Amino acid sequence: MCLALPARVIEVDQDGQTALVELDGIRKRISLVLIEEVAVDDFLLIHVGYALNKLSEDEARRTLALFAQAGMIGSSA
Repeated sequence: MCLALPARVIEVDQDGQTALVELDGIRKRISLVLIEEVAVDDFLLIHVGYALNKLSEDEARRTLALFAQAGMIGSSA
């Protein structure tokens, strides 16, 4: 089973190829090579270090709430 989680962009590197994202207080640098036009505060669907897609903030929050309800992430996400 594969799992992709929404995370918020904290910063985009100057090269536009990587970004720092945050989820539930955890920050990770991820690759942006699969998507275009990413900005700070965008929500991205992340899987194994790659951004797969952009999400609306509402969709990201609803998805994170479902993961939290299932006990898969902390409830503060």
